[in-house]
Parts: sequence; structure tokens; C-alpha cells
Amino acid sequence: MTSSASVPSTAADPTVSPGPSDRRRWFALAIVMTAAFMDLVDVTIVNIAIPSIQRDTGASFSSIQWITAGYALAFAAGLITGGRLGDIYGRKRLFLIGIGGFTLASALCGFAANPEMLVASRILQGGTAALMVPQVLSIVHATFPAHERGKVFGLFGAIVGLGAVSGPLLGALLTEWNLAGLEWRPIFLINLPVGIAGLVLGRKFITESKAPKALRLDLIGVALVTLGLLMLLYPLTRGRELGWPVWGYLSMIGSVLVFAALVLFEREKARKDGSPLVELSLFRVKSFAAGIAVQLTFGIGLGIFFLVWTLYMQIGLGWSALRAGTTGIPFSIAVSFAAGISVQKLVPRFGRKVLQAGALLMVAGLLLYIWESDRYGMSITSWQMALPLVVMGLGMGLIVAPLTDAVLSEVPKEHSGSASGLINTVQQMGNALGLGLVSVVFFGSISDRLAPQAVGPAFAEAFQHSLWWVAGVLALIFLVMFALPARPRQHVEGGEDEDVQDTVTAAGEVAKETALTH
Repeated sequence: MTSSASVPSTAADPTVSPGPSDRRRWFALAIVMTAAFMDLVDVTIVNIAIPSIQRDTGASFSSIQWITAGYALAFAAGLITGGRLGDIYGRKRLFLIGIGGFTLASALCGFAANPEMLVASRILQGGTAALMVPQVLSIVHATFPAHERGKVFGLFGAIVGLGAVSGPLLGALLTEWNLAGLEWRPIFLINLPVGIAGLVLGRKFITESKAPKALRLDLIGVALVTLGLLMLLYPLTRGRELGWPVWGYLSMIGSVLVFAALVLFEREKARKDGSPLVELSLFRVKSFAAGIAVQLTFGIGLGIFFLVWTLYMQIGLGWSALRAGTTGIPFSIAVSFAAGISVQKLVPRFGRKVLQAGALLMVAGLLLYIWESDRYGMSITSWQMALPLVVMGLGMGLIVAPLTDAVLSEVPKEHSGSASGLINTVQQMGNALGLGLVSVVFFGSISDRLAPQAVGPAFAEAFQHSLWWVAGVLALIFLVMFALPARPRQHVEGGEDEDVQDTVTAAGEVAKETALTH
């Protein structure tokens, strides 16, 4: 998923300009980067432990979906507002509130007595992450002078990449080790010492900053977005268990009306005070509108794939968490490699065609995976999965790294912060929607009552069925990409700091999307 540490929505407070001799800022940098790392690891660490959570708590499949989708939904709904709260009330203050709440929510997750408590705690975790994470780059921007930011943002990108690789393996190891008989619970409890240290040290070393002209809050907009998504997602995840009741269809239809009301309200709020949650004027830019559509559908496809892939390997094939985690390593390596060459060498020469080639490569990888899963059945091995995963990883790397720049390419500079925040929000929403659709595309093809010996073949067949859906989504993305700019933007003089931040956002996107593989 996108790096949730999006480009700051407003310029940093010009009164905050520590000199090069101020070493406190480096301690502050370590603290906020640790928090960003903790958030990223928390995203990456959960999927690999889902089968263990299900066995231990007896969670239904819809509860399993909400453990992941609830976090993404709460994070998406609060992301833009979290950034604005920091601009208004102080980034340090909101960062400390966020990391404190995130640590508390992690403890509640780790000690959850039942699936319902775990889902509620994950939603709280996502909401507090939405307060904490948007402050990270804003604090960096406000703390470091312009000539040092390039080095700092580069370091941040490296930390984000490390989180993408280490999170899944850490989750697999913690689950396999079964520390003190706690099974999956240490994946959440590991956040406690880190969060407490960040809270204590952050109070001491982070310098407070605010935006000189911050946008107002749009709580009604947040409420409408959240309500619309809940009305859509809840029936999708529970519908199969409940026999697809009429109220579920009415709720999904009603969500369209809620989103229509959101558009009308945002248009009026923009006219009144110029601080809507969603800057609707951005959608008049064809490349931005197309890019948002790509982000949304891409998030849906990945949300479907990575959850059903985990269920297929661990429940269908009966693999351990560690084996499932290490199987994804070729994918992660391929994404990182392709992301590096796409931004530095391919996109400047071939432009939009690189992203479209990435979509086609991912489709090819999916088709290859379908063929292998069908051919080898329950005897398929990790090394046989490596080829389709590498092909998919190369395709994904060609998309995620340059996509943010392509979406922002024709957006006016004064709206770049709002646009960046919206990109991250929409991607998270797409991921939540994809996780909700797992009930339809995966569990919808599995019988309610399976004999033990039929579970593996049923999950393998459902996995293949899901991959056809994901391939269809990527084919649609390929077509929508024709609306993106044919060539990358020409950066204007004096815009280097913004360009570096866009690169960091793209790096975070690579890391979070790679992280979802587990």
C-alpha cells in the first residue's frame, strides 16, 4: 500500500529552522522513522498470521476479512483529517497522540479475548495510525533545512524498504516460535516497547510545528466517506454467511446515494471555506482522475490477491507460516528491482508504456500461476511458484514506483499536497474494498461444508477462480492507463524538494504494496 507518510499538505512553518549544529533533530528523525517503520511492519506482519488467528480464536472468515479490512478502512477514512489536525494543533502533539493510541491499540489486539475484540482493536489501530503517520514527513520537513532534506528523504525511503522485507519474515518467525504459548499475539505485542520508547523520547526531542495557514477540518466529509464505505463493505463481507439478505443489497445501493451526497457536500464546502476533505476540482485534470481510478482498482486487485494467496498456501496447501513467508521473497526482490529501474531508466525514456507493460506482466504472471496451480495441484512447491511470482513482481514494480508521479504530473503545485493525500486515501479504500470482495470471489466458490480431505482442493480451485478476477481488474487498469500522460512531467526549477518528497511517497508505495504479499 502507499506509503501513508504522504507529502505534507502545507508548507512547513518557516519559523522552525534549526541550524546544522542542532543534534536534537537527528534524534527526532530516528523517532518518527521508527514510528513509520512500526506502522509498515504492522501492515506486513498480520496477513501471514491470519490462519493462526483463525485456529486460535475460532474467527469466521468474515471476521478474518475485517481484521485486515477494518485497519485499512479506518486508516483511509482518517488519513487526510489526521494531517490537517497536525497542521492546526501541532504535528508533535498529534504524533504523540497517534503513537500512544497505536501502542494501546496494539496491546488490545495482542490481548484480544475473541474475534470481535480483535476486529475492534484493529479498527482503533488504523484510526490512530491515521493520526500518527501523516505527521512523519511533515515533522521532517519542519525540522530539517532544505539543503539536508534530500539526504533525509533518501534515508526514509531506505527505512521503508527495510520494513517491507523484514515485516513478513518477522511475522512468520514470531508465529512459528509460539513464544510463551502466545501463538500469533506477539505480532502485536512487539509494538509495545517500541511505541512506549517513541512516546517518551518524542516528548523530549521532537520540536513542535504548525502550518501557518492550515485548512479547516471536514468532519462531515469524513463521516460520509466512512458511512458509505461501511454500507458497501459490511454486506459484502457478511452477505455470504447470512444468505445474502435483502437489507444487504439495499445497503449497497444506499452507499451510492451516500457518496452522491458526499460530492454535493464537498462542492458546497469548497465554495464556502475552501477546505473540503476532497478537492473535487482535481478531477477536472484528466490524468489525475485516471490515476485515481488506477489506484482504486489496483488496490482492489491487490487486496483480493494477497489475502487469498495466504489462505491458499496456509489453509489450502497446509504450509507453515514460515514457508509461506519465505515463498514470497522472490516476489519482493522482483518488485524492488523493477521499481528501481522503472523510475531511473525506463519511465524517462518510454513514459506511460512502462506502467502498461507492468499491468500486462502482472496479467501474464497471474495466468502462469493459474496454470501451475491447476497442473501441480496439492503437490505444488515453493520453487515452482517462484516464476509466476517473479513475473508478477516485475510487473508490479513497473507500476507502483512511477504511478504517483504520473498521477500528480498535471496537478497544479498548490494542490499537490491535497492530491497526494487523496492518492494514499483512495489506495487504502481500494484495498479495503478488495478485502471485502474476497467473500464473493474466493469464499463464494467454496462449499459451506467440506470434508477435511476436500479442503485443500476446494481452496486451490477458489484461488484459481480469484486470480481470474484479479487478471480482469488488471486488464481494466491497462485500458485506463491510456488516460495518463504519455511522458513524465518536466520538473520546474526550484521544485526539487517537492520532487524528492514525491519520490519518497513512491518508495513507500512500493514498500507497502510489497508488504501486502504476506
